[in-house]
Amino acid sequence: MNSNYSSSNLSKIKPKLRTEGNVTGNFGKNKVKAGSSLNSIGMTTKETLHPLTTQDQYIKRMYEAFDKADSPKLKKFIYNEIKMYLIKTNQWK
Repeated sequence: MNSNYSSSNLSKIKPKLRTEGNVTGNFGKNKVKAGSSLNSIGMTTKETLHPLTTQDQYIKRMYEAFDKADSPKLKKFIYNEIKMYLIKTNQWK
């Protein structure tokens, strides 16, 4: 076989210079708009949000949950939450 490529058909194939079409920079795929397909759901407004829980409500719920907690890990978490609140409000003894 001849190692000279000038006589083979491979040397005669020239890459086509791209002079037409869109330059997408996206590996030949069409450009698409970025973003979620869920955009039509709507924006969050103040009216759609639930009211935030106050610290007093949170601590009340923590005390109720502490009585109902069945695992030591959960009781430890609730105890630490109550403790941090009491320290923050200068009620921890």
